[in-house]
Amino acid sequence: MSEKNLQQIGILDACALPVRVGLIASIIVALLFGWFAVRWQLGNMLAELTAPNEPGAKEVAALALSFSPNDPMTNWLAASTKKNIFTPEAIAATAKDFEHVARLAPNDYRWWVEFGRAREQTEEPEAAEKAFLRAVEIAPNYTYPHWQLGNFYLRQNRSEEAFAELKKTASTNSVYRDQVFSIAWDYYEKDTARLEEIAGDSPSVRVGLARFYASKERAADSLRIWNTLSEDEKAANDVIARVIAQAFYEKRIFRQSQEFVRGLGIEPEARAETVQNGGFENPIGDIKETYFGWRRAPVEKIDFKLDPTQKREGSRSLRVSFNGYSEPILYSLYQYVIVQPLANYRLTFWLRTENMKSGGTPALEIYNANDDKIIVTSEAFPTGTNDWRQVKLEFAAPANAEAVGLRTVRAFCGAGCPIFGTFWYDDFKLERLK
Repeated sequence: MSEKNLQQIGILDACALPVRVGLIASIIVALLFGWFAVRWQLGNMLAELTAPNEPGAKEVAALALSFSPNDPMTNWLAASTKKNIFTPEAIAATAKDFEHVARLAPNDYRWWVEFGRAREQTEEPEAAEKAFLRAVEIAPNYTYPHWQLGNFYLRQNRSEEAFAELKKTASTNSVYRDQVFSIAWDYYEKDTARLEEIAGDSPSVRVGLARFYASKERAADSLRIWNTLSEDEKAANDVIARVIAQAFYEKRIFRQSQEFVRGLGIEPEARAETVQNGGFENPIGDIKETYFGWRRAPVEKIDFKLDPTQKREGSRSLRVSFNGYSEPILYSLYQYVIVQPLANYRLTFWLRTENMKSGGTPALEIYNANDDKIIVTSEAFPTGTNDWRQVKLEFAAPANAEAVGLRTVRAFCGAGCPIFGTFWYDDFKLERLK
């Protein structure tokens, strides 16, 4: 081997030890970094997955803190587990803990909110306000800090500042919106003007306000707010309008329910003091989709058909055929009609029968749709076969009636009393009397 090659090997051998030391040091550093990174991640994960009120939360918090002592999340969990201790010393110590959390992550609004709440508990409102304002400064477009600041001001009896913040919450977040409405509704003792001032004027807020009024059974206010929306805005929120209409209908607030139903196009021809589809020229709709038209409940041994072969006026009538129906109660066909309380009315309709046989034939009954009390009932329909004849029923709408119900019933003839035969309805009309 040449002298030159020997010199090169010697150089390599001399460098080998420092290289190996450098490699080992790099590996050690990487391992240490990995170990601390894993510890931090493990501590953070434990803190994020543990609620402060869970059993064993204190022990988990201590373990998480040991893994990651400078992680704001682990410090937050440790501080939060002490919040249920209400001695003055414990409250003060908890406030310092939350202050430490905020210092660890000074640009995270969540920790400033927690610090503000802690300072409020120590009865240091100025420090609390500064913390809440810092949270808002960090995240001015987030709902949560405005919500917390608004509630803080409200607890401090600073209502104008409180509702200024809560208005921002209502305008941007549907989850908090109803809570803001409820707070203002109670605080201002059901003052609609103050509530609407706080709510704001955006379409989404007005939709929410219409729904809120509906939940409070303020039907006129709900409809008033709804009608401030454009047709496009109404169409974009038709699902909510259906919910409102259904709620009013079920609560027997019929007049406003009909306004929503007509506006939604479900029953565009629905009108007050009018029997809908009185001549049966249009099909009878699905009972689940019908509010103020004829509603038909499926009943065994009774057949309902629109009949073009028999009619008093128009192109058809409604044929109702019985094949041994024997139940004592018959509420198979009915409709609600909006009326004016205390007004006098005359209902007329045309009736035809064929081979009607029973000890208790059908009749038409008018009742108060708001309390189900009977107002007037027609004579029982005649047996046998009888040509068209007009039936007239006069009545006064009760003081508490927004609507009356028209329904087919039967004269009582005891249990097991069957009906056979057919009758036809046509040309229902309601007239208000002077």
